Amino acid sequence: MEIRTAPAPVAEIFDLRWSVLRPGLPADAAVYPEDADPGVFHMAAYDGDAVAACATFFPDPVPGEEDVSAYRFRGMASAPEVRGRGFGAAVLRAGIEEAARRGATYVWCNGRVSARGFYERMGFTTDGETFEIAPSGAHHRFVLKTAAG
Repeated sequence: MEIRTAPAPVAEIFDLRWSVLRPGLPADAAVYPEDADPGVFHMAAYDGDAVAACATFFPDPVPGEEDVSAYRFRGMASAPEVRGRGFGAAVLRAGIEEAARRGATYVWCNGRVSARGFYERMGFTTDGETFEIAPSGAHHRFVLKTAAG
């Protein structure tokens, strides 16, 4: 089964981002300051017409590599009912390809330690030590060199 992916307006992906990543918190807890910045794009993967996975990508250099073009992503979420079916991988691949088209040498994120296996299967490597981000816990920085790199 091929999963349809496409850039989407933040309004289309917001409910999934909020329900998966900030459950029980007010909606504004899922608003990111970068959401409307120039160069930002939001990627969605669809199960029929429903958004099944999403991520937000924005220009941001990898710490320590400020002179290299990079996109950071955050707000990556998959609906619980589609987990393990490739929607998260599809949305991430589509976002990486779009970032590379926009000239990014690297794509990176601060990802939860529990997602390490997923990111490594996608080709990412860890960069640096484990660190805490409240309220979601232990994270690693994951970095991937794109086809543009």
